[in-house]
Amino acid sequence: MNTVQHDVKGMKFAQDALGDRLARRQMRFEHDRGQDIMEEIQYEKHSVAQDLCWPDNRRIAVVFNLAYEMWSPGVTSGVGPMGNVLTDGLFDPNADSYGRYNATHGIPRLVSILERHGIPATLMTSGLVAEAYPDQLRAYAEQGHDIVGHGLAQNLVFPTLSADDARHSITRSTALIETATGQRPTGWISPRVTSSPQIQAMLSAQGYTWHGDALDGDQPYVQRFDKGEILAIPMSVEFNDLPHAMRFGRTPGQFVDLFREALVGVQAQPAETVIFDVFAHGHCYGRPAAAWAIEDIAKICRQDGSLWVTTRTEIAAHCARVRGLAS
Repeated sequence: MNTVQHDVKGMKFAQDALGDRLARRQMRFEHDRGQDIMEEIQYEKHSVAQDLCWPDNRRIAVVFNLAYEMWSPGVTSGVGPMGNVLTDGLFDPNADSYGRYNATHGIPRLVSILERHGIPATLMTSGLVAEAYPDQLRAYAEQGHDIVGHGLAQNLVFPTLSADDARHSITRSTALIETATGQRPTGWISPRVTSSPQIQAMLSAQGYTWHGDALDGDQPYVQRFDKGEILAIPMSVEFNDLPHAMRFGRTPGQFVDLFREALVGVQAQPAETVIFDVFAHGHCYGRPAAAWAIEDIAKICRQDGSLWVTTRTEIAAHCARVRGLAS
């Protein structure tokens, strides 16, 4: 899609529901509005298996998570290349331009890298991306990549939303992805990997079979609510390009070293069933000077036959099979 087409799409967004109260309200954090959807609700927690293994008795799964993101009109990425952040609520064209790179250049580059090595991506997809680039998203789905719900826009973080706006974010982004790809997504990872049991119950009610909004374990587990259930597939947090580059100021080479050293270290320990999540954002490590690091990690994975290089939806499917065999 060229720049003119992209601008036309942007004008359309400003005129539709995304220019309404939902987008305007999210330009600042309002804790009271989100408090009701972050309150705990009761659910039962069940392990998938007593000694869960991945297919062929492998112990380490590797998932490449690509953040395919957009922001609401008038809202920019929360991070950018400039150290001097604009204050007083000023719109930052620099940060806006930085974030736009994600969908137009960064994700296509990262996807092409993984495809060269026969690796499917878990594409965490904003609803706005599905609306702006439906043909590209459909092509990714047809190529076997895992299209995962990621909220309507990256700035619509669940703790800042009312229950109605949270439900709208889920239903609208789901519908946009389904319209673009012809398939309803079955997995969900929230913006900032941040939701609550109440949101997770909403996801279950809307037909989602798994979510990745958990950091409290190493292996998947089942959340059973009064009505329905959902599989939580916890995220690992060590290999994420945004904090690696933006918070800690580390290099792409150090990113590769971090992965390689962790792999060697875990393989030297008594066997555990774990997931290594590699996160790359199109506007960060989707750029030429850093994307090579993702390729180097892909090469490491392809050279090690003991690894299960997979997607989160495939992990969910494996867990369903294991549960079926155990019942």
